[in-house]
Amino acid sequence: MSDQPAKQLLHLVLGGELVDLNGTEFKDLDKVEMVGVYPNYASAFAAWKAKAQQTVDNAHMRYFIVHLHRLLDPDAGRKPV
Repeated sequence: MSDQPAKQLLHLVLGGELVDLNGTEFKDLDKVEMVGVYPNYASAFAAWKAKAQQTVDNAHMRYFIVHLHRLLDPDAGRKPV
């Protein structure tokens, strides 16, 4: 085991009502809910699951996990060419 803390990999959980069940376009951007930013995928997944379960009765409601760490550092994890 290492004494170093785990690397922070930021994830954003957000959601709202979709225009179409097969798409990712929100019906009303003013009503998109920013659930939060989380330091790792496991905590983001727990938040996503809780919100998704709360809205199970509305088929058009969808929550997403956005991998912010990939947007902030898109070259991280890529093999050199």
